[in-house]
Amino acid sequence: MPEKQIAPVISRLEEFEKNLPGYLDTHNKLAILLDYDGTLAPIADNPNKTKMPVELEAILRRLAKHPQIFMAVISGRALRDVHALVNIDGVTFAGNHGLEIEYPDGSRHDFELPGEIQRNYTAMVDELKECVEKNGAWVEDKRVSLTFHYRDTPAHLKDELKQLATEICQRHGFRPNQAHEAIEAKPPVDWNKGEAALHILKTKFGPNWADEVRVVFAGDDTTDEDAMRVLQGLGRSFRIAADAQIQTFADFRLPKQDLMTDLLKWISTVYVC
Repeated sequence: MPEKQIAPVISRLEEFEKNLPGYLDTHNKLAILLDYDGTLAPIADNPNKTKMPVELEAILRRLAKHPQIFMAVISGRALRDVHALVNIDGVTFAGNHGLEIEYPDGSRHDFELPGEIQRNYTAMVDELKECVEKNGAWVEDKRVSLTFHYRDTPAHLKDELKQLATEICQRHGFRPNQAHEAIEAKPPVDWNKGEAALHILKTKFGPNWADEVRVVFAGDDTTDEDAMRVLQGLGRSFRIAADAQIQTFADFRLPKQDLMTDLLKWISTVYVC
């Protein structure tokens, strides 16, 4: 069974190969699965202001063109939002924590929510907007999941709003999850970033994907742990976190988001992009 650990830390470019000698090999196909906020782009004070660093984006575009590399971005954002923010040809996009997936050829896989859950979602959004969308806090309605943002709320009001938002989500049967200055509410279904990652890999490489491809996953949030858990022992995953004592399913910890550029540089060097 997968277990959490205090993962070894990688803090500079040369440590990737030192810690993973020979893991990447041009004779093997590579699947790169990445979160967006806090991973490809630094966390911003407003989600509309996030942007990938120029150097990181340039490397990402080169990697996406490589014939031996498959790339997917799996985000908690709505699919259309993460697609617009990354906007790289040949990339598979998964939004709403994998509830909606779009492949480069335009085909899709959408997790169909039961009617009762859809009705509960609508009622939950309405109640959140009425009760907690104030003092700088706001509700991001993503159609099948939502994020309650309170980053701009005065510090002395945050705990009260967080608690109330969490209670409202739970009352409507949704699963609240702590994110960066936000509460994410996901539907009560057995589908998450981990299930989405497995679905994407099986769709692309077949049921024996683990024998066919090397996998690299990176994420910074608790929702990314679902993917790190299912990939433990099958790929290599990286948790971006400043907390040296954080417990994670990831194989390695990156203490800063800008080390994502070094991770992609390491991959690029091996595949000579």
